[in-house]
Amino acid sequence: MTVEERIRGRRIGIVGMARSGMATALLAYELGGRPFVSDNGSAAALADHLHKLKAVNIPFETDGHSDHLLECDYIVISPGIPLTSDIVQRIRQKGLPIFSEIEFASWVCRGRIVAVTGSNGKTTTTTLIGEIFKAAGFETFVCGNIGRPFAEVAAQVPPEGVAVVEVSNFQLETVADFKPYVAMILNLSEDHLDRHGSFEEYKRIKYRIAENQTSDNYLILNQNDANTDPTEIKTSAKQIFFSAENSTNAVSFVRDSKLFLRHDGQEEQVISYTDILIPGPHNLQNAAAAVVATSLLGVKPDIMNHALKTFPGVEHRLENVGSVAGINFINDSKATNVDSVCYALQSIESSLYLIAGGRDKGASYEPIIQYGRGKIKGVVAIGEAREKLLQMLGREFPVQFAGSMKEAVQRCFEMAFPGETVLLS
Repeated sequence: MTVEERIRGRRIGIVGMARSGMATALLAYELGGRPFVSDNGSAAALADHLHKLKAVNIPFETDGHSDHLLECDYIVISPGIPLTSDIVQRIRQKGLPIFSEIEFASWVCRGRIVAVTGSNGKTTTTTLIGEIFKAAGFETFVCGNIGRPFAEVAAQVPPEGVAVVEVSNFQLETVADFKPYVAMILNLSEDHLDRHGSFEEYKRIKYRIAENQTSDNYLILNQNDANTDPTEIKTSAKQIFFSAENSTNAVSFVRDSKLFLRHDGQEEQVISYTDILIPGPHNLQNAAAAVVATSLLGVKPDIMNHALKTFPGVEHRLENVGSVAGINFINDSKATNVDSVCYALQSIESSLYLIAGGRDKGASYEPIIQYGRGKIKGVVAIGEAREKLLQMLGREFPVQFAGSMKEAVQRCFEMAFPGETVLLS
């Protein structure tokens, strides 16, 4: 089915008026579709979005989902809406196809898609790949779960351009024909178990990134990740590997603290580990992954080298926000699971006070104890997960509660000494 047949004149129901939903609605409208946007929120809370929809006469509803939504030909659903929700059950009972925004956008994109998923490092690696492609002269669009919806840029990508798309497990739940030229699974660890129920189900959804790939496509995997099993992935893509260790068969690998690229039996040094601007051993893995992905489109090691030497990282990921009275403050709020916190702990050499909290996703906090011994001097817990943090981490570290982020920072500042670090992760 052509893009014209899939969109023009079709009644397209869009559930959710957040960024991806709005981008989908506007793209559908521009391509001759008949979008209808439905959201549970109030008109007052959604006023800015409603103004944009009214400007181009896109119909919508607020304060719930009516049967009018079920009169559409198919539905594009926000990744934040669980498949167990009432509206999804109603849609399924009606027999309507349900797609994610990245699926819809992929129908429109004429350039090559490089799709990045995994439990940790997605945003950094997606951004780094984009920077390398830009340095190599590609017209590059970095988008997806990183903040700019794929649907917002998909129609702008020329045939010779590249869309580098960060893909979440929520978005992969409802793909159908999504087929990236290059797919990447950086790593897998227990995450979002509150939504998926089990680690096995979470992995199965992540593996869907490659299910429509053919022998003309590539699937990049982490050779050092014990939780990623290539034999469990249903794909026809060429499977290739990156490694942060010495390897005889990975396309990129590390030997003597240098990152190498292997091509046609030849090895070429890309960069020394100490020359990579972004800190931490986990970022060496991210760099190795980015090198493989960009090499598949012909980027040369000298261009990769320059990008890796100058790429400063992304906001809120091990971001050094300053020093007060000799105490360093690091914002790692991009870390939203246990493994991300452990990566941060490995990257900081000084003793530290940890601000942690947010929503519990069902994973064990035991690894934080393992990597935090001898380094974490205290924990200030905030948010929904603070009781579990007290229960799990309180066996090893002093834990106290704070009612706000401001209070948490102030408490850590009062406890820390010059040369120590306050880490939000």
